[in-house]
Amino acid sequence: MRGKLSGWDDTIVALATPPGVGAIGVIRVSGSKVFCILDELFTSKKISIQPSHTILVGLLKDAVEVLDEVVLAIFKNPKSYTGEDVVEISCHGSPFIQEKIINTLVKKGCRIAKPGEFTQRAFLNGKLDLTQAEAVADLIASNTEASRNAAINNMRGGFSSSLSVLREQLIRFSAMIELELDFAQEDVEFADRSALSDLISELITSTNSLLHSFKLGNVIKNGVQVAIIGKPNAGKSTLLNTLLNENRAIVSDIAGTTRDTIEEVLNIEGVLFRLIDTAGIRLHTTDVIESIGVEKSFEKMRSANLVVYLFDVHNTTTTELQAVVNDFQKEALQYLLVGNKIDAATDNLQIQFNAFGNVLFISAKDHINIDYLKKKLVEIAVGGNINTEATIITNARHHEALQQLATSLNDIRDGLNHQISGDLLALDIRQSLHYLGLITGEITNDDQLDFIFSKFCIGK
Repeated sequence: MRGKLSGWDDTIVALATPPGVGAIGVIRVSGSKVFCILDELFTSKKISIQPSHTILVGLLKDAVEVLDEVVLAIFKNPKSYTGEDVVEISCHGSPFIQEKIINTLVKKGCRIAKPGEFTQRAFLNGKLDLTQAEAVADLIASNTEASRNAAINNMRGGFSSSLSVLREQLIRFSAMIELELDFAQEDVEFADRSALSDLISELITSTNSLLHSFKLGNVIKNGVQVAIIGKPNAGKSTLLNTLLNENRAIVSDIAGTTRDTIEEVLNIEGVLFRLIDTAGIRLHTTDVIESIGVEKSFEKMRSANLVVYLFDVHNTTTTELQAVVNDFQKEALQYLLVGNKIDAATDNLQIQFNAFGNVLFISAKDHINIDYLKKKLVEIAVGGNINTEATIITNARHHEALQQLATSLNDIRDGLNHQISGDLLALDIRQSLHYLGLITGEITNDDQLDFIFSKFCIGK
């Protein structure tokens, strides 16, 4: 169901570089009339007769008015990003000049591109499938080494390759089942049911593996929200400052100094942690402002991916800590217990908390065990080392379709076990192929494409 849709044969233009003043700006033009339009504006050489992947330097003019001295990069179809004729205009980075050139191109017959329309055209022209197109947006939005590597792997077809193997094997068996239906009166079997059962088991394993990778993919793409919770003066703000290696939060010996939440981002081993320093939890405070801060602390705690409960080992009893653990477990929160201020603690003081099993002891002030805490945060977030060479699902749409695929594959397996008829088996296989097609774009529609590509930036 892929191919050029109605209304997609015009010529589009957009600024491909960020808006604002810079050394240069790049304006991208794509479509069937791009060379005709620019031959009129660029008089130094005739663009339409130049070979693909040619660079030209000259003046861009609207009649006698010089717009700018520019560099043109020429890409002829199908050897271009969109699969159409493309020209990229590198002009001076003045917003006035960029707007002047774009307005002139529109006057000559171009249309301002919609968000993601260049990549959408690349998809429609078969230059990349839908998973690769979506990986382009992920690559642009990447802000860590891990997210960049995952996006590049998917953009190069890592995820597509995994799905392609599944699809080809299913299509082969589907054809055999359909052939049986054509010879239903002869009562023959062209598809080996035993081999199909083995294949379905392999496909279920592969699908479940991809689904399992989504937890890591979500961490890589969106980061981990960590709420630092504890009583007043437990050292939460000091810990935040130590992790960030800067004085971001105000620190004092006065209980209730932090009245509002403070949020900062920290990159640890390629994973973004969104650290939230919360107001100290003191349930019976009479300070109205502090009470509001405490309530916000509870809100952040419940919405966080991980709660770091920081406590002062000198003034916290095991009974108090057990009550906290009970509350976390009741709320089904993922948490890490961190005992602070061990610089002045004796071994016996730490031993009393060993019954909890997962207490990590630090000194936020003296930077003791801070590296170990960072390592523990990564371990909890990703469950081990990040292997971005493997296929990792980072897209919620893909995850939803894979869940539907897993259900459909299980239906096929159940059907084989109960020896259902070939026509019902063929129906289940077609359903599985449908869900695979939704992911890669073999099966799609205008509304779905518009929704997906509307999240792209203009000019990409």
